[in-house]
Amino acid sequence: MKKIEAIIRKTKFEDVKDALLEADIEWFSYYDVRGVGKARQGRIYRGVVYDTSYIERILISIVVRDKNVEKTIDAVKKAAYTGEIGDGRIFVIPIEDAIRIRTGDRGDASLYNAEQEN
Repeated sequence: MKKIEAIIRKTKFEDVKDALLEADIEWFSYYDVRGVGKARQGRIYRGVVYDTSYIERILISIVVRDKNVEKTIDAVKKAAYTGEIGDGRIFVIPIEDAIRIRTGDRGDASLYNAEQEN
């Protein structure tokens, strides 16, 4: 099992969500996050200077079985891509174990319904 964390532009969230659903990744969490990037500039909007060094993004957190890692990464990469600086990052983290609270299922079995095996 792996945990995939993707930091993406807010404007690409719906595209990434749709791509994950098309790839049969039906469960994930997401959070509004802020980060600090290399780009340092002030933007002026209606006469007020805004510091753009704080970047608003979405962090998507997904735990998948090993067989679904590459298709999940591909879905996020393709949907989040704009070709410009700031498209985001994807991190893959090993997961030692997972437990479904309701049934006590452990490991891969805790991530899907056996009767819906895919």
